[in-house]
Amino acid sequence: MSLPLFAVFGASGCGRGVMPLARLQLAREGIPATQLVFVDDRPEASEVNGHRVLRYEEFVQIDASTRRIVIAIANSTVRESLADRCAVDGVLPWTVQAANVVIMDDVSLGEGAALSPFVTITSNIRIGKHFHANLYSYVEHDCVIGDFVTFAPGAKCNGNVHIEDHAYVGAGAVIKQGQPGRPLVIGRGALVGMGAVVTRDVPPGAVVVGNPANPYLKKAELSC
Repeated sequence: MSLPLFAVFGASGCGRGVMPLARLQLAREGIPATQLVFVDDRPEASEVNGHRVLRYEEFVQIDASTRRIVIAIANSTVRESLADRCAVDGVLPWTVQAANVVIMDDVSLGEGAALSPFVTITSNIRIGKHFHANLYSYVEHDCVIGDFVTFAPGAKCNGNVHIEDHAYVGAGAVIKQGQPGRPLVIGRGALVGMGAVVTRDVPPGAVVVGNPANPYLKKAELSC
């Protein structure tokens, strides 16, 4: 009888951080670690940290009752393309979260999330698919977060904030609380720099840095 097969897509730094969480999660469900592998399109080794590394083509050909995968790739555009590829091949998205993640009341969490240790998601929150929340990051009440959003370690999203698809919130960044009916908005594909303090809306595709956060301009732009 075939067993389910589970995978972490990506055997680099992000994937190696997610793998122990995935292994412990399966152990709590009574599933042996032999059913957990890395998947990587360009593997540098056949085994990493005690787990087999398979090319994607090998992964989809192995006999299994079901295949589930968490995509541990920081680049959100690549993450989306891999999610589409998996969907075509019937590979199901898999949410992996640390045992000490705190999720409170009325939270809708999309498929395929990767939630690292000490993440907190409080109440009345909507989060899209393939969300990454790294160590010690949090989402406060009444927030709406789109698809393929990434929080680096220590990212702080306070209440009444809307974060659109593919946005990236850097390590230690703080997003100020919005107001009921007037949320603070981080636009699609925006990048909030490390340690930035966001006090107002960020336009789609913008890069903001500093305290308070302002648009980042390259030297060539400053000379125009």
